[in-house]
Amino acid sequence: MYLHLGEKTVIRTENIIGIFDLDNTTISKNTRNFLTRAEKSGEVINVSFELPKSFIVCVENEKNKVYISQIAANTLYKRINK
Repeated sequence: MYLHLGEKTVIRTENIIGIFDLDNTTISKNTRNFLTRAEKSGEVINVSFELPKSFIVCVENEKNKVYISQIAANTLYKRINK
């Protein structure tokens, strides 16, 4: 199954490790450090230039990818569970 993250980006649901709300999770220093390291290592992919609401952590071809999406985490979770 596939999940549409916005714009023209679609990922396989079996590659998803987690879907996280940016507002709630970036309060934690550990999450901010994780996102900073991922960005520095080139693992972050911005799906849209709109205000980001969630990030999705995936493993693709044995490499981590972090997608930043303008779609709310709850909405993405609901799309998976349809």
